[in-house]
Amino acid sequence: MKFFQLEANPREAIGKKAARMIRQADGIPCILYGTAPFQLPFEGVLKQGEKVVEIANKKAVIVTHLSVAQDDVRGLLYTPEVYLVELNIRGSGSVKAIVKDLQTQPVTDEITHIDFQEIFEDKPIEIEIPIVLEGHSAGVKAGGKLSLEMRKLKVKALYKDLPEKLVIDITNLELGKTIQVGALKYDNLELMNASNAVVCAVKLTRAARGAAAAAASSSK
Repeated sequence: MKFFQLEANPREAIGKKAARMIRQADGIPCILYGTAPFQLPFEGVLKQGEKVVEIANKKAVIVTHLSVAQDDVRGLLYTPEVYLVELNIRGSGSVKAIVKDLQTQPVTDEITHIDFQEIFEDKPIEIEIPIVLEGHSAGVKAGGKLSLEMRKLKVKALYKDLPEKLVIDITNLELGKTIQVGALKYDNLELMNASNAVVCAVKLTRAARGAAAAAASSSK
């Protein structure tokens, strides 16, 4: 999977007033959730904009308050493709992450906040990957209509094993049949959706029903 390069600035001031000022300057307030080994005094290893919010199992959960430009995220968020993110944080180096959550303005749909989650080479992550159907379905050739019920599947894997898309061969998908999540297998990926969830189907059309009825009648 490809990485999207995104420039970010640490925030010194936080809170509603500071966030409003960032948005007025065409920016987006963000939070990066990460972890680090716990050591004392922990304040000595914190960088600008970082704050410890939880300590467990000798690990500290750190939130970093950042801001990014509205124009810079358009290629990341307004696209059917899915990217991993390389956050280039001014003064702190780069961090690999995924988009964990978005908040939008209800009326304009403008993005008002982004949560990022730091990712690591040895820890699997959960992310949604787009589905691509390939082949000419036998059911469609017989007069049925192909219906894509799910456009993405949630998978769990190391980020090095994540594909850019999940290809499903529908060549043998017959009229009135479905492909469910449980029938799909991909190397090094664990599918997180319910196994009985329908990914795609070839549905009977009125014409197909008529043809089937006519064929049944003529065979009597």
